[in-house]
Amino acid sequence: MEQPTSSHQKALKTITKGRERTNILRQPEQNFIAFLVQRVPAWITPDGLTGIGMIGSLITMSSFILAHHFGRIYLLLGILGLFINWVGDALDGRLAYYRKTPRKWYGFSLDYIVDWLSNIGIGIGFILYVEGSARLIGFGFVVLYGWAMMIALLRYKITNKYSIDSGFLGPTEVRVLISAILVLEIFVANSIIVSGLAICAVLLIVNIIDFRQLLVMADRRDKREKIEKRNKENTAGND
Repeated sequence: MEQPTSSHQKALKTITKGRERTNILRQPEQNFIAFLVQRVPAWITPDGLTGIGMIGSLITMSSFILAHHFGRIYLLLGILGLFINWVGDALDGRLAYYRKTPRKWYGFSLDYIVDWLSNIGIGIGFILYVEGSARLIGFGFVVLYGWAMMIALLRYKITNKYSIDSGFLGPTEVRVLISAILVLEIFVANSIIVSGLAICAVLLIVNIIDFRQLLVMADRRDKREKIEKRNKENTAGND
């Protein structure tokens, strides 16, 4: 009889295949995903999990609105929403690979668009929660996170390797940071403004660093392709 540890290792190997992660929480996160994919009911599909992730984002957006009208304690719903969003977002593609039913480009396209819509929803929730010029922070978060997504997409195009992380920072770490910000806001009113500025500053710095690295990789590929093209022309000329 196969031991549970063996099935876990097989699941872990399956869900990590072809995906390079560099985020701080990658090891416990991947172990938890491997644990969950073995227990997802058969009637729940990868697309269904994508929908669940989107519902989580809507819950987080709604928590801001409820907190604005009825009290900051409702921000706790935002943490629940972020967890539900993580479950859907982290498991949808990995479940497809675990079940050996992946649709690489379909899943990639769907996941990317839903992630973007989720980002917008959370930003809108923040904007509706705060007042005055502080609303620009929510706009800034949406723009900066969108920039990070664009860099990830371009990196994939240039290197043929898809990574959703920026060094030690990934979507999971961002969710944890936002959850901590929501908890702090419950106890310290308007601290979310300072915290929001801080997270935007971090995203800006990370994006600038990643953008510079992206240009270096793009330049190297240009030079490599020029050399390959020259070599082909020389080979054709000698024939």
